[in-house]
Amino acid sequence: MNYTNLLKIALRALANNKMRGFLTMLGIIIGVASVITMLAIGQGSKKSIQSQISEMGSNMIMIQPGADMRGGVRQDASAMETLKLADYEAVKNETRYVSAVSPTVNSSGQLIYGAKNYPSSVYGINEDYLSIRKYSIEEGDMFTEQDILSSAKVCVIGKTIVDNLFTGGESPVGKVIRFNKIPFKVVGVLKSKGYNSMGMDQDNLMLAPYTTVQKRVLAITHLQGITASALKEEYTEQAIAEIEDLLRRNHKLQLTDDDDFNIRSQQELSSMLTTTTDLMTVLLACVAGISLLVGGIGIMNIMYVSVTERTKEIGLRMSIGAKGRDILAQFLIEAVLISVTGGLIGVIFGVGSSLIVNILFRFPISIQAWSVALSFLVCTITGVFFGWYPARKASDLDPIEAIRYE
Repeated sequence: MNYTNLLKIALRALANNKMRGFLTMLGIIIGVASVITMLAIGQGSKKSIQSQISEMGSNMIMIQPGADMRGGVRQDASAMETLKLADYEAVKNETRYVSAVSPTVNSSGQLIYGAKNYPSSVYGINEDYLSIRKYSIEEGDMFTEQDILSSAKVCVIGKTIVDNLFTGGESPVGKVIRFNKIPFKVVGVLKSKGYNSMGMDQDNLMLAPYTTVQKRVLAITHLQGITASALKEEYTEQAIAEIEDLLRRNHKLQLTDDDDFNIRSQQELSSMLTTTTDLMTVLLACVAGISLLVGGIGIMNIMYVSVTERTKEIGLRMSIGAKGRDILAQFLIEAVLISVTGGLIGVIFGVGSSLIVNILFRFPISIQAWSVALSFLVCTITGVFFGWYPARKASDLDPIEAIRYE
């Protein structure tokens, strides 16, 4: 069997019917391009979500008071006072898998500077909060441990507050702003983080010592939450288990008692969103894959037509010594050439359309090498699969009957 001659015959046959060959390839081109584009959009969305969660602190753990029943009425979690400063101290000093921890108390209100005002929230935290939430100081400094111990009325503000209160372009550091009626001296400005994947403005906040917010704003002694960070993202589960055991012991809960606190991690959110994007990616790829199936059916159809048109040629070749496997190989080569050529063109169109989607519509994309390789492999298998039956039919023809065919 001379494969070089068979390849030449296949190329000549396709060259004689250029338009028909191109139209047959079109289904494969559209299918491959669609699969690559859909997978690029899906993977890009997944990476974008993971990146945004990472910016929020991918190993962050949030501890909140749990809801409780009092007199047959379920209380709101925000009204509970189950978290104390002693719980924060215990998490800070008695855990192995926690790298940073901060108490959290917060209140919403109006920020005022001169004649300007802006609605925002003040968060009472300590210095570890910046590393947990991946914030950094752009101008000025973070308040100190001494400020926390003395309940100093100092604060660090986000870029949104700067843009709305200090419209003249002056530096806010050293200025005094008021939260409702309480004056705070601005000691620093946070570097901008923009909006997160939930559409929340991460720059519309004011950070102050938690002791100041407890005493001067809320007049409470308990904590509204504790924010912690695991040593690494892969240690998040161990850190949660450690914190849970510690808090149950501190709160003197029996084995049969429900937790009076809730623990959440960014890992849960990341896992949920990743699962959703993976499902959407698979769905999009399946829809795009239908085009490949249609393209494969087109190859089968055109190969049937080709076998019918060239019945006499097949008979002549077989009568001068060509074996059934030669005829089979010839038509299989034609089918694979159509699918592989269409696949190559489809890859170029797929990469190009992905870049166009990114430029025109600002969709995040991520073109994976495996998606290109998979699309190309599938279109090759499609050519063999849908080209096999017509090629087999051609190889089974009786030479005498084929020569007589009109």
